[in-house]
Amino acid sequence: MSEDAQDVVLIVEDDPSILMVLSAYLSGEGYRVLQAENGEQAFEILSSKPHLDMMITDFRLPGGISGVQIAEPAVKLRPELKVIFISGYPQEIRETDSPITRKAPILAKPFDLDVLQELMQEMLS
Repeated sequence: MSEDAQDVVLIVEDDPSILMVLSAYLSGEGYRVLQAENGEQAFEILSSKPHLDMMITDFRLPGGISGVQIAEPAVKLRPELKVIFISGYPQEIRETDSPITRKAPILAKPFDLDVLQELMQEMLS
């Protein structure tokens, strides 16, 4: 990551404590973090923010929308957007059989924050 350009990461997570920990950790690692607690907030951010490098999304979200249902249109709009799924139920993500789930990494909760950060660096380099 260059010194003058921060990578912008959208975190979509409905658990406030997980959202807080991820946001604090990634901000401390030099990322610019945007937060959404549900699909509606995620779509608002996606439609209003011109620049995003990565989206980290939970799979199970309130309101009957999944992280996959957010990621698919987001990547159609922004083919360069990198996606990481996080879930306590990683098998459910694979079972959606969406093309994005065959490419995007899936981290099972709980995961090590350093593992997430290494994965992010790899994907964004």
